[in-house]
Formats: sequence, structure tokens, C-alpha cells
Amino acid sequence: MSKVLDDGPFFHGTTADLRVGELLTAGRRSNYRPEIVMNHVYFTALVDGAGLAAELAAELAEDHPLPRVYQVQPTGEFEDDPNVTDKKFPGNPTRSYRSTAPLRIVEEITEWTRLSPEQLQTWRDRLSALLSDERGDIIN
Repeated sequence: MSKVLDDGPFFHGTTADLRVGELLTAGRRSNYRPEIVMNHVYFTALVDGAGLAAELAAELAEDHPLPRVYQVQPTGEFEDDPNVTDKKFPGNPTRSYRSTAPLRIVEEITEWTRLSPEQLQTWRDRLSALLSDERGDIIN
């Protein structure tokens, strides 16, 4: 029996236009390092955390698609995301997780806190600095 990490609800931020019932799967390119194909699909229990991920993904995409947030349901076991938890930072204050199993789309969330252009630039700068540091390597 596996330990329950979080009861959710859970959210995923993306630029993809998805429908209820669709599955998000691993094997897609990283939003932050497109040369890396991800072995996991990532999600959080914080709707605004998913919104941040969606906005950063949209900013990094060439065509700047619309950022979207979806409520998702894990279909299998999941673990703390080591990119933002104990392997790099203490605990899991972002309630961020990853799974090799698909996530089922429950619904699109339209109410989440959008970042101002200044806040988005601050996050882009942080992400750029982190990715240029050896600690910024993606744990895949």
C-alpha cells in the first residue's frame, strides 16, 4: 500500500487545448528545456502554481499560445516533484508532484491569479538563473 501524499484537488498548467476525459501523458518535451523529453507528467495541488507553469510555458513557446489550467486526476501512483522538493529545496511547499501514469482532465479552470508583466518577467529571470546553475538541471 502506498502512502497518500496529498488528497488534492490537483491542477496542471499548459498551453494545450484539452477536453474533459483526455489523458495527459509523459513523453513530451520540457517547457523549460525543449531538448529534454520528460519521463513524467507534472501537477500541483495549488491552482495558482499551475497557472504560473502555464504562463511560463506560454511565454517560452514561439507562438505564445494561451495559458490554460486544468483540474486533473492522477490515474496511478505519484511522487513529490524532486525538481522543487527535498532533492533541491526542503519539503514540498508548492505541493508539486509527478507521475509516470497519465493524468485525466476533469475540467478547465478559468479562475486563477494571472501574473502582471512585471511578475512574469521576475519569474522568467529566476527560471533563467536557475537553469544556468548546475542545480537547475531537470531531474527527469
